[in-house]
Amino acid sequence: MDPSRKLRFLQLPETFAICRLPTEDGIPTWAVSGILFSVTRTPNELSIVCPQVNLPERASADRGWRCLMLEGPFELNEVGVMAAITRPLADAGVSIFAISSYSTDYLLIKEEQLDKAVSALAASGLEVSV
Repeated sequence: MDPSRKLRFLQLPETFAICRLPTEDGIPTWAVSGILFSVTRTPNELSIVCPQVNLPERASADRGWRCLMLEGPFELNEVGVMAAITRPLADAGVSIFAISSYSTDYLLIKEEQLDKAVSALAASGLEVSV
């Protein structure tokens, strides 16, 4: 990663949920709408991140996640981007759920840790627009 590049985050307005469904389940229609959603199927699970408002009332999910989007784009061969943005959070004791797209990265942070995360990122020289 170019050390002169200033890393900036933009906080997305929605609150998100993270769900784990059986791997044999189909992708539910409620999972694939909103400003950001992610569907990942592995041999062991179907993992879904979506806006919390999309969830059916009885859906089993971990709710209350906020999202910081790293302003990209970044080249796929750029080294050290994820380390640069997660190290300050790890040092501050903030857990994350990370999602990467072709152009950038997204960090989901529990709502109750968001202020702590923003402070840790700012203290390490990263910008966060809330």
